[in-house]
Amino acid sequence: MPFDATLSTEGQVATITLTGELDAAAAPAFRARIEEAAGASPERLVLMAERLSYMSSAGLRSLVFAKQKMGQAVDIYIVAAQDPVIETIRLTGFDHSVIMQEAYVG
Repeated sequence: MPFDATLSTEGQVATITLTGELDAAAAPAFRARIEEAAGASPERLVLMAERLSYMSSAGLRSLVFAKQKMGQAVDIYIVAAQDPVIETIRLTGFDHSVIMQEAYVG
């Protein structure tokens, strides 16, 4: 499945819905959505990851970029991630920098 990242904002929450495989080829598209989201100055960034089947190290670097771009005051949620994605995030310890949930509870 090809990668897609769509952005929506509602109030102070920016939501990016991720689909497909987040690898080196897809990372620039994800970073572009992060830049757009940061422009809205949200209080929360919600990454809907239910349809994200794979995340490479380039995808993980994009998450680090999101954390840096949004700043410490913005909470980043990763919602409904599949096991391979969760494993990648946990193996690196990045799960301590984001809020991982089965369903978004804002």
